[in-house]
Amino acid sequence: MFKKFTATDKLLLLSAILSLVFSETLWFKGEKEAAIFIGLWVPSILGFGIYLKLINSKLND
Repeated sequence: MFKKFTATDKLLLLSAILSLVFSETLWFKGEKEAAIFIGLWVPSILGFGIYLKLINSKLND
């Protein structure tokens, strides 16, 4: 499955996972507002990755 991922795909997935882990760490440390703020980055990062994929597929057609 990961063989089809480009370097950009892997970097965006890694950044989303790290953001999620950091958010959960902040949540359990009691910094709930910061955790929610960081947690909102995850869908934004993944959405940006999807956007890049769509742009790239349209350019290759």
